[in-house]
Amino acid sequence: MPVQQENLTVSVGEGTVSAVFAQPAGAWASMVVAHGAGSGMEHPFLSGFTDAMNDGGVATWRFNFPYREAGKKFPDRAPAAIAAWRAVMFAAEDNADGVPVWACGKSFGGRMASMAVAEGMPAAGLVYLGYPLHPPGKPEKLRDEHLYGLAQPMLFLQGTRDPFALPGELEPVAAKIGPNAVVERVEGGNHMFEVAGNKRPQDVIGASLAGPVLEFMQQHLP
Repeated sequence: MPVQQENLTVSVGEGTVSAVFAQPAGAWASMVVAHGAGSGMEHPFLSGFTDAMNDGGVATWRFNFPYREAGKKFPDRAPAAIAAWRAVMFAAEDNADGVPVWACGKSFGGRMASMAVAEGMPAAGLVYLGYPLHPPGKPEKLRDEHLYGLAQPMLFLQGTRDPFALPGELEPVAAKIGPNAVVERVEGGNHMFEVAGNKRPQDVIGASLAGPVLEFMQQHLP
């Protein structure tokens, strides 16, 4: 049965951001999903991922960061992005009917989610779809310090060809965070989880990531 999607606006400070809410019948969890730096919530990768999460019984919220809403290309600075995260998470909590609410993001969106949680935003757990541990080719510029204080369950889904966190770079970070942090590699995947020699539409690629995410969430039900 198709899941009804509802287009919403969420107040962030003096402005608003667009959001899409989808709730399957009998949802056992809810998840807020943020886009990466180079695309908005309408990207097929995200819609494919959230559609598959809905099929697995999880309600989803996709939203735009303020810069995307304003038609700008350069991502928001952390305070503005974190404010947007907090606003949408609180809206999701208000509509969650008591089920756990997770935070998830593609690249920039996931990093901003982790920073928001580090500053006190509630979340049942975190899922990173390609965590940008460092700029490509600059492994010395790690973006990891805020992660070590997080106790929530965390799943890092990362391609083995992702230049933002190659094999052997993210794993020691997760080990230092503790047993709540798990790295799962997608063999051959780049930062967009594209695999050479296996051309697939972006929505199909996004949907393919829902399986391990659903399994991880079910392992950490309250």
